[in-house]
Amino acid sequence: MGVISSFRNIFKIAELKSRVLFTLALLAVYRAGAHIPTPGINGEELSKFLTEKGGAIMGFFDMFSGGALSHVTIFALGIMPYISSSIIFQLLTVVIPAIGKLAKEGEAGRKKIVKYTRYGTVVISVIQSFGIAVGLESMAEGAFIQAPGWSFRLITVITLTSGTAFIMWLGEQITERGIGNGISLIIFAGIVASIPNALITSYSLMKAGELSLFLVLLVAGLMVAVIAVIIYVERGQRKIPVQYAKRVVGRKVFGGQSTHLPLKVNTSGVIPPIFASSIIMFPATVAGFIAIPWVQSVARQLSPGTIFYTALYVGMIFFFSYFYTAVVFNPVDVADNLKKYGGFIPGIRPGQKTSEYIYKVLTRLTFVGGVYLAVICILPEILIQRFGIPFYFGGTSLLIVVGVALDTISQIESHLVTRSYEGFLRKGRVRGRRG
Repeated sequence: MGVISSFRNIFKIAELKSRVLFTLALLAVYRAGAHIPTPGINGEELSKFLTEKGGAIMGFFDMFSGGALSHVTIFALGIMPYISSSIIFQLLTVVIPAIGKLAKEGEAGRKKIVKYTRYGTVVISVIQSFGIAVGLESMAEGAFIQAPGWSFRLITVITLTSGTAFIMWLGEQITERGIGNGISLIIFAGIVASIPNALITSYSLMKAGELSLFLVLLVAGLMVAVIAVIIYVERGQRKIPVQYAKRVVGRKVFGGQSTHLPLKVNTSGVIPPIFASSIIMFPATVAGFIAIPWVQSVARQLSPGTIFYTALYVGMIFFFSYFYTAVVFNPVDVADNLKKYGGFIPGIRPGQKTSEYIYKVLTRLTFVGGVYLAVICILPEILIQRFGIPFYFGGTSLLIVVGVALDTISQIESHLVTRSYEGFLRKGRVRGRRG
């Protein structure tokens, strides 16, 4: 009853109510667009062909687009080009000093980087949509294309690129005028929308005798265990004790209290799996559209379940875990702020020694977080692929769904608490992945 009461409280706050309804409306628009076909393509026949020939790689990437890719709808590219562009510019902030300087200029610099990211999204979308158009023409001798040629390629590029630009705009609107995390919520909506179809498919397989009841219950138990582990680790923190020295200002004494510096076990959240999937899966998916033997061989090697894919995926998860943690958390700045306000870690000298200590702890936590992400994303995928269960029940999808849900609940909780309404938990608060 407490949770139901908390949901009722949402609609008692005019601003929060409008934000929630606005978010739901834009997500409904996104889901509606995922069913609008691209002009000149026989979507139903193409979907059947890709489902049969695309295999694991199609099932995995189609999960992120909510089924739009397999039908080649106007949202077939999904939000992945935007994510790829974001990755590129985050890497460039480290490599190119001029872009790194922009990142340090505050809000003005951030707006310029966002503008460049949008341009990069359009460029990536044009390249990928052109590859899909050419690949569709080469598949089954263009049997799915009504009028092959440059006119079809141009229409496909304009349609798919416009679709991605519109999704990007939806995500930004949700972030600014909705409940936040717009891009993550769009991916979340795509995965959740695919779950009913996956349940129906699993039931049909079980009814046909291809899946046993024991196996279905085993996978369900595995899902519950994975969700429990995700919630436990995502809320886990390493608390570094911090002591503030007493300061006398006039007749008043400030400081002297003890607190702690919370470091998340998984500081990077679901970003590493999303980034890794974006980089690995789309080139492999485009390769799957091209009917050339060696290209098809590359696509098979990049399919989930292969040794090469697993090694590459795990490696990129670790890379982005460390990279994204370094982007969002700077031990030097934290140490300087502690020193400025008279804070220190007991037994550690303020300044450089403090930053080195925080960096050491953060590095160990990031390694643990990387191992956790790799196990969650890879182990269930391998088990599920061996037993033929749809990919929507895999570790990556569960990690994204649970992680985004925790963040969303945390933001709603903040609105409720700041307006003196009871949150989702009577004791304490729901912590998202950001703290």
